[in-house]
Amino acid sequence: MRHYLDLYLEAAIFEKGLSEQTLAAYGADLRRYISYLEENAITEPDAILREDLLDYIATLHAEGLQARSVARHLSVLRSFHRFLLGEGCAQKNPTDTLEGPKLTAALPHVLRQDEVERLLAAPEQEEPPNLRDAAILALFYACGLRISELAHLPMHHVSLEEGQVRVQGKGGKVRLVPLGRRAQDRLAAWLMLRQTGQIRDETLFLNSRGARLNRVFIWKRVKYYARRAGILQTVTPHMLRHSFATHLLDNGADLRAVQEMLGHADISTTQIYTHVSIDRLSKAHKKFHPRG
Repeated sequence: MRHYLDLYLEAAIFEKGLSEQTLAAYGADLRRYISYLEENAITEPDAILREDLLDYIATLHAEGLQARSVARHLSVLRSFHRFLLGEGCAQKNPTDTLEGPKLTAALPHVLRQDEVERLLAAPEQEEPPNLRDAAILALFYACGLRISELAHLPMHHVSLEEGQVRVQGKGGKVRLVPLGRRAQDRLAAWLMLRQTGQIRDETLFLNSRGARLNRVFIWKRVKYYARRAGILQTVTPHMLRHSFATHLLDNGADLRAVQEMLGHADISTTQIYTHVSIDRLSKAHKKFHPRG
């Protein structure tokens, strides 16, 4: 079996182009698997039964591995056995009928509303106030934009008069999202300043040389202002998108409307935020109810 492992890893290098880190993880998982087989006197691929794999997975669970780690192991085993079958090293694939462990989607992290207020106020504490960054933060939270959507947002897609922004999301799908008064005011202040500097790109937000901002720069600015606002957890642009959706639902917004504003094709994607709201309600009930 270890000979077959060497063949598999060699193929993974030249055919799949895996990184060294990924390759090392695959190798470690498979060596663990082969050691288990050897302990049970299994030395040939065709001698491996579905029951052997089930026993191995049960062993991983018994050793304390979480469902996500077990699922990763199983994914590597499937890849390994598909390789053996495809190369003619085995006549069957014992992983064909195996199902992975059910994974519970992690609830998105969101900011409290008071944390959002502190974050939005952070650029105004600078001397002089950073009007561009204030507008960026306001737009993230007011519209729930993805970082790529904000970085590439054209000037002509923003209408202060109509109080809305036209966003081109995944798959080229276009949606209209209301701005809100606070975001309108901050965008108006930034647009006045924008006109006084160099302009080398038609996107809304530019750097000091008049060029488009890249996503890494925007992410770093969000992180910088989160620290200035005294927020201890790591804050990302996507966390502002999560907060946008969760706070809307907390305050009674319709799920379908939130789906439309986020640009989700399937409402099941939006429903994760209802779980966040329920989780927050449950925690509040447990904390404050006299018999919670």
